[in-house]
Amino acid sequence: MTDAIPLFPLGTVLFPGVVLPLHIFEPRYRALVKHLTQQPAERDREFGVVAIRRGTETGDHDGTTLYEVGCSAELRQVTSHPDGRYDVVAVGRRRFAVVAVDTDSAPYLRASVDWLPERSDPAELRQAETLVPSVLAAFRRYLRELAHVAGPDAVSPEAAQDQLPDDPAVLSHLVAASASLSVADRQRLLAEPDAAHRLRGELGLLRRETSLVAALSAVPAALTDFQVPAGVN
Repeated sequence: MTDAIPLFPLGTVLFPGVVLPLHIFEPRYRALVKHLTQQPAERDREFGVVAIRRGTETGDHDGTTLYEVGCSAELRQVTSHPDGRYDVVAVGRRRFAVVAVDTDSAPYLRASVDWLPERSDPAELRQAETLVPSVLAAFRRYLRELAHVAGPDAVSPEAAQDQLPDDPAVLSHLVAASASLSVADRQRLLAEPDAAHRLRGELGLLRRETSLVAALSAVPAALTDFQVPAGVN
């Protein structure tokens, strides 16, 4: 099914279930938030987040290219300021593929999207469940190495207390969003068709990142601390 939704390009990748705080100051994205808050109560206040392949979050989007797969975000909290800015909190909801981008019908970008449900092949579901213990173990090793190198504050209290999910899909999204990965790495994980493929990819990435942290005695990229960082827009 193809739907039209507002589109919000960001320099990060959003995953289902992950919290996304944003500070909104550009006029076009103020208009987007205003549009969403004026929707009837029974309608979802949902917009699309797509990572920027080349370009910047601010300024003219001419020459900016976006990745083909994104994640919708549901607006949960909105704080308005007297000068028209907003602080908002959204939560990742469902993945989509961009079919076409509309630059003319609104002050902000809009896109026709096809929703990408998780593939539900029984064999892949069983494989995902089988992979969970290995990914949990690899993620915990990675977090311990981060804490050793960067200090305990580099790891969230939830991880430090071993409060990690064992649901394959939830775990795959949490690892992808919170490990110190590049946008390209995260984007590849977002585009995977199901949890089994994401978890298999994450095993290799976690081993690579753990080895890098141990070898360099430093974190090779900024930590996300179990949350997508606030975008500046």
